[in-house]
This record gives sequence, structure tokens and C-alpha cells, in this order.
Amino acid sequence: MPTDPLTDTATSMDRKTLLALVEASHAVNAGLELAEVFNHLVRSAADVLQAQGASVLMLSESGDELIFRSAVGPGSKALIGTRIGADQGIAGQVIKTGRATRIDDTGLNRNFLPDVDRKTKTRTQSLLAAPLVHSKQTVGVVEVINPIKKKQFTDRDLDLLKLFANLTASAARNAQALDRLARDNQSLRESAPAPTVVGNSPAIRASLRLARKVAPTRTSVLLTGQTGTGKEVMARAVHNLSPRRDQPFVAVNCAALTETLLESELFGHEKGAFTGATDQRPGRFELAEGGTIFLDEIGEMGLSSQSRLLRVLQEREFVRVGGTQTLHCDVRVIAATNRDLLAESSLGRFREDLYYRLNVFPIELPPLSERLEDVPALAAHFLDQLGPDLGIESLSIDEDALAAMSSYHWPGNIRELRNVTERAALLSDGRIGLDALPREITSESSFIDSPARTESSTPTTSSAPETPNQPVGSRLANQERELVHRTLTQTGWNQSAAARKLGVTRDVLRYRVKKYNLEKPDF
Repeated sequence: MPTDPLTDTATSMDRKTLLALVEASHAVNAGLELAEVFNHLVRSAADVLQAQGASVLMLSESGDELIFRSAVGPGSKALIGTRIGADQGIAGQVIKTGRATRIDDTGLNRNFLPDVDRKTKTRTQSLLAAPLVHSKQTVGVVEVINPIKKKQFTDRDLDLLKLFANLTASAARNAQALDRLARDNQSLRESAPAPTVVGNSPAIRASLRLARKVAPTRTSVLLTGQTGTGKEVMARAVHNLSPRRDQPFVAVNCAALTETLLESELFGHEKGAFTGATDQRPGRFELAEGGTIFLDEIGEMGLSSQSRLLRVLQEREFVRVGGTQTLHCDVRVIAATNRDLLAESSLGRFREDLYYRLNVFPIELPPLSERLEDVPALAAHFLDQLGPDLGIESLSIDEDALAAMSSYHWPGNIRELRNVTERAALLSDGRIGLDALPREITSESSFIDSPARTESSTPTTSSAPETPNQPVGSRLANQERELVHRTLTQTGWNQSAAARKLGVTRDVLRYRVKKYNLEKPDF
């Protein structure tokens, strides 16, 4: 009759060791947080096997690295967070073979990594390592070093470690999944639904070409442009076009928090780090692990936070506020600003080295005044979004209202356009007309002052007489009427050609023709 190796091992144990193992198993399986599971694992392993130290290494999400997640013993604090190749060291061999191993003299083993000993300032002589296997998949390794009361570990010790690893691997894997799920859920709760870049103008197409070029890489991106030009939308586009699209996208507004709070928000804090820090809290970089973090208005970040961010970009590591443990991260950084960061650095307000780290791949977002042909598409997009929120089944815009919106210079850019569209939708009964738009958009001067007007179309004279007491609005209206009439005459009343010459859309031109009662002459 075949024997059960686990039963045989348990039978050979003394009662004290068996009880210690059972208690350790209960403690590990009771832990819900990943860090708690790992801490139980290493403490219990060292205690049960009476070893000088113990550690647990877990495979990174990419599977190409082993990361020391928890450790006890000499130099353990320096060890936590250290990364080695998944095929390096004795742990790497355990990952490769899936078998536990006993090393009586590490000096005679070619796979042993002395770098770990140098980092912990200790000497590993004897070592046991067992794989953490869950659902036939090796997810990590548990190691113990240097028995305290004897020269070498025994085969019985190795069997005990394997039994311990088998009992705890499932808990470690489940805790790892729960930890990842919690971070993903928090990222989803704190992030808005991913919008899309709307528009087909040459200016926005140029920005999108750059976004598609940089998206597949892990290169840092700096988005520049006026406030309200859609920098977060572009950041999400880069993320969604990248291999990280299925991982978290975490956005942080650097201008919304004080420097102390921003550091805690970005890098997390330990319990008791400051007044009110009653629990350990992960930062946004931890929540964004494997994905992308978007740092909006980075020009508002203080110098202390800039130094911490520079370390993340250079070393891919950080320390929580009030902590000592170095944490590693795999996060892509996309930053945005409406400031001239190079000028800010010359004034001592922004680190020059950080600027060059961020400015590896700049993308400038054009103001809406340079892409007025996108206004109809953007307005339609916003109406599609606003309809369900406002309880209106069908929202639309009159041709005259759309033409007026398409000729306005939009100093607040896309953000202003969305706000105007929402206000107009609330004031209308489903169809937005001119009367629902703000006065500055429908004013007579909106076309004559538009940045889209070309220099070649500047009026020279007005067909209507002007007097010193004539109101400014009337004079502008007269100039605008003359400009439109003369351009139409020059182009033989070809409205498409006239619109191109004036630098406006055809809808804008048609609106002005109707407004000034201009009629095509009978040739």
C-alpha cells in the first residue's frame, strides 16, 4: 500500500514541532493582507526550523524577476524589496526545477549569490529552499538559512519546509490576488471612465501620431499646453495604446494637495508617520503597479516631492513617508503642465534634472482656437454624454448655434466648451439654439476677432459709413459684413472657397451670410 509522504513526515515529528507548524498554518491562512501573510510565513519558518533567518521571494507580475517580499534575521530590512533575475541564485533554480533543495555549504555551490550576503552583511553557510506552488504553478520561494543549534540542516528539516510551503502557498497566492484586486478596485473607484480623443483636425492628429509612437514603450511622457486642452484624455490615450492597457491608470492632481499630503498620496505612509496616520496606507505608485500614473499640473509640485519623484524615475524605488523599507515599482509616468518648466528651473522652482527626465518625449496639446473644425464633433460627443445624465433622450444643436460655437475663440479650451454645452443643454428643451448660448459666443465681434481669420482677409474699408459716435459693436458688424461680402464676391460666391480663404468652417460662413441677409447676385 503506498504511503503518504506528508503523513509520514508528520508522524516523525515531535509534538511540539507539529503544534508549532499547525499554529503557523492557521496564522498564515488567517491573514488577508499580502504583507501579513508573508510576515507570518518567514517568522514561522525561522521559528519552526530554528534558523538564523528566513525570507520569501515572489515572482514579479512579468515573471522575469524574483522580489524579496519579507524577511527576518540579520540585515532583513535591507533585503526587503531587493530584486534578482528569476533564473538567478538558488531561488532561481528552485523556480526553474520546481523542487526543494538543501545546500550544506553555499561556498561550494555555483548558483549561490554572494551579493545578497554583502547587502545584509551576513554569512550564509547552510540553506534550505522550497517552492511555493499553487495550482501547479510556482509563484515564489521560501528560504531559511543557518541552523542555530546544529552545523547543517537535515533532510527532515527539508521535508518540514516543503510541508510548510505546501500549506502556505495557497494562502500566499490568494493574498496576492486579493492585494492586486484591492489595488485595482481602488484605482477604478478613483479614476473616471476612460474618455477618447475626439477630433480630426491636423493639430490633434499630429499630437495623436506622437502618442501612438511612444505608447508601446515605457518612456516617460510630458504633456504640455494650455489649461483645459485635454491633457488627461491624451494621457489615457497613451495608456490605452500601450501594453499596460489592462493595468491600472491612476491620476493625481499635484496642485490640489499641500506638499506633505502630496508625498503621502504618492508614496504612501506608515502608521504613526504623522498626526492622523492611524494605519499604514499604500500610495498611488503602489496602486499603479504595472500600469500608468498621471501627474497633472506637475509644475505645482514642491522641491521635496520632486526629489522623491526623481528617485522613482531613476531607480524605480521609493520609501513610504515615515518608513524605512525600500519598495520597488514598475510604473510608467506621464506628467502634464501648462507652465514652462525650463523657465521654472532657471528660477529655482523646478529641478532641472527632473525636467530632463520627464521631457524625454514631450507632446504639446493644441488650444481649441487652433482646431475649431473639431468643435462640432466635440459638442456632439458631450451631448451624447450629457443626455443620460440630464434625463434627456435626444439632444441636438441648431445650425446657427453650432456655427456660432465654431467661430468662438474658446479661451477656456475644451473644458469651457463642455461647460457651455452642458449649460445650454439645461436651458434648452432638447435642441440647443442661439438663445441658450452665452452672450460672448453670440456677440457680433466673435467672428471678426476670431484667431482663425487670416491676415489676407483683413478688411480695408467698410461699406457702411462710420461716425465717431458709432458704437464699437456696430462698427465691427459693418466690417465683418463687408469682409464676408467681399470674400464671397472674390470667390464667385463659392462658399467653400470663401470659408477656406477666411480661415473658418463653411457652417460659420453660412451663419454669417444668413445673419447679414447677404444674397447671391443674379449673374
